Amino acid sequence: MPPVFAHGALRLYLLALLETGPKHGYELIKALSERFGGTYSPSAGTIYPRLGKLEEEGLVATRTEGRRTNYSITPAGLTELNSRRDELAGVENDISASVRRLADNLRQDIRVNMRGLRADLAATAEAARTSARAAGSAGGTGTAGGAGSPWYSPEGERRLKEAEMLVQAFRDDMRVELRRHAGSHPVTAVTLETVRTVLDQARISIRNSLEG
Repeated sequence: MPPVFAHGALRLYLLALLETGPKHGYELIKALSERFGGTYSPSAGTIYPRLGKLEEEGLVATRTEGRRTNYSITPAGLTELNSRRDELAGVENDISASVRRLADNLRQDIRVNMRGLRADLAATAEAARTSARAAGSAGGTGTAGGAGSPWYSPEGERRLKEAEMLVQAFRDDMRVELRRHAGSHPVTAVTLETVRTVLDQARISIRNSLEG
């Protein structure tokens, strides 16, 4: 995959981010991730060496507060930034192009993964139906229904309750995961599409197993 930033572009963009006010390293990483819509997040090993170089050149100053180091742009850094506004506009255009490229790559990866997931779910559902038919033929147990239904059985009722508990547990777990993630990162369109596609396919597979 082509590099997200051309040579020297990330260095310039960090100065632009610091122009709005002092930030510590994690805030800069988060700001970059948000600018890319979650499709790209630079590592600490990418950001901190560049910040160190900017400090060596006198373009960035640091201030330690507790365990955090805040970075701020210096007058010399602002002078360089102002002299390279046209170049910064080009960096912004490159970022927009990178976002589109990364989003396209992610969508393609999702399509490939979804095809594999659909095949896995279909195979699992068919194996479950085969196992259930074999167990039903051997034990003669019916499908759960009301206590007065001819299909009612204690075993079927137990399985129904277990299935309902599994669905509820999945829902609760995913809500917690989504909330935890949203506390530090935005939920991207790619994530939303993944959730929608997976749940739709799971719904189809479960319905097919109910009708099988």
